[in-house]
Order: sequence, then C-alpha cells, then structure tokens
Amino acid sequence: MATEHDHDHKRHASSRTLITAVALTLGFAAVEAVAGYLANSLALLGDAGHMVTDSSALALGALAAWISRRPPSRRHSFGLQRAEVIGALINGVLMLAVVAWIVYEAVERLQRPQPVSSWGVIVVAAVGLAVNLVVMRVLHGGEQTLNTRGALLHVMGDLLGSVAALAAGVTIALTGWTPIDPILSLVISLLILLSTMRLLAEGVHVVMEGVPRHIDLPEVGRRLAAIEGIEEVHDLHIWTLASGSHSLSAHVRLCSLSNWPAQLAAIEQLMMREYGIEHITVQPELAPEICAVPFTEIRRVGGAAGRDVDASER
Repeated sequence: MATEHDHDHKRHASSRTLITAVALTLGFAAVEAVAGYLANSLALLGDAGHMVTDSSALALGALAAWISRRPPSRRHSFGLQRAEVIGALINGVLMLAVVAWIVYEAVERLQRPQPVSSWGVIVVAAVGLAVNLVVMRVLHGGEQTLNTRGALLHVMGDLLGSVAALAAGVTIALTGWTPIDPILSLVISLLILLSTMRLLAEGVHVVMEGVPRHIDLPEVGRRLAAIEGIEEVHDLHIWTLASGSHSLSAHVRLCSLSNWPAQLAAIEQLMMREYGIEHITVQPELAPEICAVPFTEIRRVGGAAGRDVDASER
C-alpha cells in the first residue's frame, strides 16, 4: 500500500507539472487575445477564451494538489480540499458569461461582416497549436494523477480551438469569405460551453456529496460483504472531498470481533487498491442473530443502493 510520503510526493510532482502547463497555456492565451483584438478575429478571441477556461482548470488542479498537502486544523478537520470545488464553480459561472459574449459578437458579425487580418490569424493560431502540443507533452511526462488526466482532456479542447482558428485564417486568405470567422467562433463557444457545463456538473456533484462517477456503490457493498467474517454491510456512503480524494464510511455486522484487525486491514487494502479510496471509516457491529443463520443463507448488503448478496458470491 502506498505510504503518506508517497502520496505527498505524487501530489507535489502533479502540482509542478500542472503549474508548468498553466504558465504555458495562460501565457499564450494572453498573446492570442491581444493578437485577436489587433487582427479583428473573433475566432482567435474565442480560442483565447477557451484557453483561459482550460488554464483556469489547470490552475485549480495545481491548487488542489497544493492544498491537499496542508494538514487539517481545528476548524477544518479535512483540511481545505474543497477550495478547488468552490473555485471550479466560480470559474464555470464566469465562463458562461464569456460564452454569452462570444455568441453575441458572432451573431453581430454574421449580420454585419467585418474585415479580418487572415495572416495574423494563421500565424497566431499555428503558434497556439504548437503551444498546446508542448503542454500535452508536459502533462504526459508528469505523474498521471486524476488531475493531470482531466487536464489532458482540456488541452485536447484547446487543440481543436487552435485548429478552428487556423482554418478560419486559411479560409479567409484563400477565399476572402470572412463569415467563416464568426461561424468557427460559435464552434469554439460550443467547446467552451461543453467544458464549462461538465465542470459545473462535477462541482455540484461533489458539493452534493455524490458517489464518484467511476465507483459503483452496490459493487463496493458486495465486495465488502464478500470479505470473510463480514455478515452484513449497511449505511454505506462514498463521497469526494476533492479531485482524487475520496472517502468511505460504512457499518459492518460481524459474528465476532476476534478477527477485526485483519478484516479492517483487508477492507483498507481493497478500497485503496481497487477504488483509490484513502479515507475509510468502518464501524463494526456484533450481530449474533445473523450468525445463527446457516452459512448458505442470503446475506444482505444494505444502505443507499444495497441488494441481496448470496454467500456464494464471495
């Protein structure tokens, strides 16, 4: 099982990787925004907005990695891990406003086309494509935590945005058809909207203490009930503290407490190995009335999403 030192080292490496990605992405977003304004290209401005969205997501990931190393306090027994969720929700609401602005400007330009500096768009979009490739390389070379894997999805969106802006510049240079710029800016807005809605949905899911999406609650209950000596599982709850940090609490009913230390160790190893759950609280309960039932009888997995589990499923 990984030690606390190993987790701290992983989180520190993840933080460094994400900070590097933030610096590259946010730095070029500023360059692209200025170039988009000077070239009068809404596609470049839209892609800059998309890169700001993703650099914000990268920054939140870096912040989460940093905060997760801070010890709990009297006022915050879990530490300040939920700060990333609050930041994500704020970031999502702000980016909805950015999407609304881009869509409004795109509709205006479709009705009243304006001249666009095609070669300026081409050069900046090509550089942006290269920057996104570098960011992808940085993230691939770092520790592959949940944060960095999620960040790679955002960078893929940036790549699509740069390709759209590049396509707009090339189309205008070859044909002079300027409506392609606001049309592709709408495409970029859709990318931003999808990323933002996903970010908001994940943030709300965490705030509502929902079960992590990669974890099947009934399956966890069955795996716990299959451990030798555990007769029943109930009040099973799994929730997310922050990205990559999950907690579990449950009550387990036993015939005897004589083997409880070994059973608890088995539970901790199983949850960490199979589901990445580090924070585990399990309440053992003696259940002599269940122990009188023959071993082949059905055993129950109770709680929010439990079902009957036969002993043969061990």
